[in-house]
Amino acid sequence: MRWQWERAGRQLSGLLNSSSWWLGDWLVYGKDHYADRYERGIRAAGLQYQTLRNYAWVSRRFELYRRRSALSFQHHAELASLPVEEQETWLDRAERMKWSTKQLRNALRAHRDGTPPAADAGEASTRRLAVPDNRLQWWHKAAEQSGTELAEWVMHTLDAAADRVLKEGGMRQAALE
Repeated sequence: MRWQWERAGRQLSGLLNSSSWWLGDWLVYGKDHYADRYERGIRAAGLQYQTLRNYAWVSRRFELYRRRSALSFQHHAELASLPVEEQETWLDRAERMKWSTKQLRNALRAHRDGTPPAADAGEASTRRLAVPDNRLQWWHKAAEQSGTELAEWVMHTLDAAADRVLKEGGMRQAALE
């Protein structure tokens, strides 16, 4: 089923995010024990030198207790060059606003430039909605029968419902006037 496949993708993405921290922490540990840690790391992990250096740098900048599980390694990487107090402020914002890495980067850039953050052309804002699994499965089936993706089906269905309610409300408003 599609939703199971999507869930597996989210889980794999979580592992990828964790592995960046693990590799960074592994290299930080290696600093005190192995002078040739990067050569060993390149051989062991099969990654480029600069990638490993970035992982270690971000891991050093964020001690375990400061890492936000709701945010990705990349969120933290975007903030690693900032002073600790600013990192915390931006981590709080990103977590509260549920920003993607790109949204965080744009907000940081706008803050540095002193301009309001601009939304990318065509980019929709993301909102979270808690939906019971049984209802989500039901919606997936309806979307499949309609031959559309779930997100497109949800948008179309909600737009149609809003249009109907607003038209009825408009008729009621006109009748009251």
